[in-house]
Amino acid sequence: MKQAMKLSLAIGILIFGGCTQGPKYIDNTNIDKTKPATLGLDYIDFERASMKLVDSMIKSPYLNNLYKEKIHKTNQPLVLMISDFINDTTQRIDIDQLVKKIRIELLSSGKFVTTTAVRASGAEDKATMDLRKLRKNDEFDQKTIAKKGTVIAPDLSLSGKIIQRVSKLANGDQRVDYYIQMSLTNVTSGLAVWEGEEVISKEGSGKTAPW
Repeated sequence: MKQAMKLSLAIGILIFGGCTQGPKYIDNTNIDKTKPATLGLDYIDFERASMKLVDSMIKSPYLNNLYKEKIHKTNQPLVLMISDFINDTTQRIDIDQLVKKIRIELLSSGKFVTTTAVRASGAEDKATMDLRKLRKNDEFDQKTIAKKGTVIAPDLSLSGKIIQRVSKLANGDQRVDYYIQMSLTNVTSGLAVWEGEEVISKEGSGKTAPW
């Protein structure tokens, strides 16, 4: 009797193990044909939005003129700082995930560099200022410490907001729209030199929570 139970258990484990799929890679190279896996925002949504927003930004005639003017005067690209990003959704969104993709694409264009020494919520990388506190410290070779007046101020500030709107459909399903909005401001004049918006819309069961 015990042997029969052991045999049945062993067969059950083999069957269960055979039916269970192991982990696999997801192909993100063809995101336009990828079906949404969730009503919330995911990696594919961030990837799609970032590529479209960057494409719009780089093609902006005003920004191209600003870039040419900066190159002519200093032979340096435009310096970008990250300002406030507001999450007006029911999700806990890592805003830096979206912003990082934007920054990577802008850096790859050759027209922008991002400062990490200043940000609306405080320095992203405190090392720039912390290292300057070593001035007059006898333990350090003062020739290797950055001098005063060497930190580069930004030319532009990038801010944004993510808005979520949920609508009930006649068939009982729900539609969720996400508006990813961004503004690029010339910090010298305070004028917005570029603005962009990407709308991500999804439809699913009315019983599914959009997060």
